[in-house]
Amino acid sequence: MQLSMSRPSMPYDNALAESFFATLKLELTDDRPFANRNTARIAVFEYVELIYNRVRMHSALRYRSPMQAEREYQSVRSVS
Repeated sequence: MQLSMSRPSMPYDNALAESFFATLKLELTDDRPFANRNTARIAVFEYVELIYNRVRMHSALRYRSPMQAEREYQSVRSVS
């Protein structure tokens, strides 16, 4: 089992994953446990696919959703 992808003296390798999981816990769980594993899987899938990737603004994308950033990228790419 490998606990971390980070190498010695490189503490930022997991920063994106840590940020995502912190956001997931904050916005999804509401400090209540899920009834079972399947309920948790469905909730996480819906959060990622319907909110995190489509609606939620990301500071790394200049406060746009990933779908907005992708559409803009594709429109610029197709014009060139």
